[in-house]
Amino acid sequence: MAETSFLARRWKLIVNLITLAALVFLVVAIRGQLADTFENLFKVHAWALLLIIPVEFLNYDAQARLYKSLFAITENNLGYWRLYAASLELNFINNVFPSGGVTGISYFGVRMRGADITGAKATVVQLLKLVLLFLSFEVLIVFGLFCLAIEGRMNSLILLVAGMLTTVLVIGTAGFAYIIGSERRIAGFFTWATRALNRFLAGFRRGRGDAINVERARAVFEDLHRNYMFIQSDKRKLRAPFVWALLANFWEVVAVYVVYLAFGHLVNFGAVILAYAVANFAGLVSVLPGGVGIYEGLMTLVLTATGVPSRLSLPVTVMYRVLNTLVQLPPGYYFYHQTLNAVRKPGEERA
Repeated sequence: MAETSFLARRWKLIVNLITLAALVFLVVAIRGQLADTFENLFKVHAWALLLIIPVEFLNYDAQARLYKSLFAITENNLGYWRLYAASLELNFINNVFPSGGVTGISYFGVRMRGADITGAKATVVQLLKLVLLFLSFEVLIVFGLFCLAIEGRMNSLILLVAGMLTTVLVIGTAGFAYIIGSERRIAGFFTWATRALNRFLAGFRRGRGDAINVERARAVFEDLHRNYMFIQSDKRKLRAPFVWALLANFWEVVAVYVVYLAFGHLVNFGAVILAYAVANFAGLVSVLPGGVGIYEGLMTLVLTATGVPSRLSLPVTVMYRVLNTLVQLPPGYYFYHQTLNAVRKPGEERA
């Protein structure tokens, strides 16, 4: 029992140590190319790197308009800049708190309180945003495979990776729609999940009762179902949100490609799409902030498999991650801090 309690307390440390061991193995495997990598880091065109700023602006513009179009379906007209700031805040939270986006979903419900927006409605909008982002990425994957095929870069490994990604996207989306589309199924599934989570947390709470009230959780899930059914009642209304989701994904891939331009290389756009997809899906389950290490390693491996040498793909990936952090996290932290101050002082208007 003592051993189980120790493992429960130290599970994150154990997983982090395993992750770091895997990264050490990766570094050893490519040690012969590290010298070229660091040399390439200083051979960039600064003017090209600056292009990442307008590209990321367009990315968050698409995200804000995606939120705005989803809320418009629920007959809530929210301001563009409020949603733009919220998008930056969510990016900050999902990078600082590694929880596969769960923390961001919870925060969004709190962030959108007011203006007749319940926590359940905000949660459904955030979940639908994620679903649309996943579905729209299938379009990009198909386009990416087409780009690779044109240059003869297709092989069995690439087809396997693309097939696995597409399968996960389709099954995950179908499973989400199946569960949330029925009041009985959503209540049954999430009530079971809540009880399972309470049993898991019991070892940490040491007899202080359930961490989550099951009946209250059931009411929240039923509210989620009602809001979901209202939004998807006319699927034609989801066309505009789907286009904005596709553009949000497209601009983020372009941000990676801009770094290749800064290094003076025109690589296959399809290779960047596939590598970006694999790295981001793996980052969802990483316990390290922003999927650091796992993200860079997988993106480099996929790009290498498509014919981009690791002496180029590794420095580009590192540079992209650094620039992305510098461009996105500071404003995200600023808006997050502003929101926290507004919550502490209810009399003040939120950003």
